[in-house]
Amino acid sequence: MRVIGYLRVSTLGQEYGIEAQRAAIAAEAERCGWQVEWVEDAGRSGKDIDRPGITYALTQLRSGVADALVVSKLDRLSRSLADFARMLETASKQGWGVVAIDLGIDTTTPTGELVANIMAAVSRWERRMIGQRTKEGLAEAKRRGVKVGRPRSVSPEARDRIVQMRREGLSYGAIAKALNDDCVPLPAGGHFWFASSVRSAINNL
Repeated sequence: MRVIGYLRVSTLGQEYGIEAQRAAIAAEAERCGWQVEWVEDAGRSGKDIDRPGITYALTQLRSGVADALVVSKLDRLSRSLADFARMLETASKQGWGVVAIDLGIDTTTPTGELVANIMAAVSRWERRMIGQRTKEGLAEAKRRGVKVGRPRSVSPEARDRIVQMRREGLSYGAIAKALNDDCVPLPAGGHFWFASSVRSAINNL
């Protein structure tokens, strides 16, 4: 089987981290008889999958050049369970596998696929619970007479950050995730940033 061995560290100069990942994947490749193409994202955050290395890897997988994406640890691929769940859905539709050695996930096997599907289901449940809590919070705020209408503008700090991230090529969804991760407040007491709220903020500049 032809696989892509994906390597990532968050900061440049972490050669040991890269080599440790490479060794773990190489050992598994030798055991399973895989042919490995190495793809590396050095100095790239795991907050989302908007990285050149993973973009290249997904292109290779989609075109059928490789059969599976392999990481030594799941957090090397993404720290977001939602991103991982979406990647599993893409892999299933396009016919390639995902292997995370540390968790024993290998969607090319029935057991590994089961584990991956359970994780994807947990991610979907988590998103629905967040939505439910948001609705309940808004309902309680309305009951108390708090104004919960659409925010008219963003703070100068948030505006400047959004503009800079767009200049760097980040998608609306990636910007929203970065703002939520750093607890950047929405105007008028909003709860969560979404791609639509980022787009609206940019359109209202």
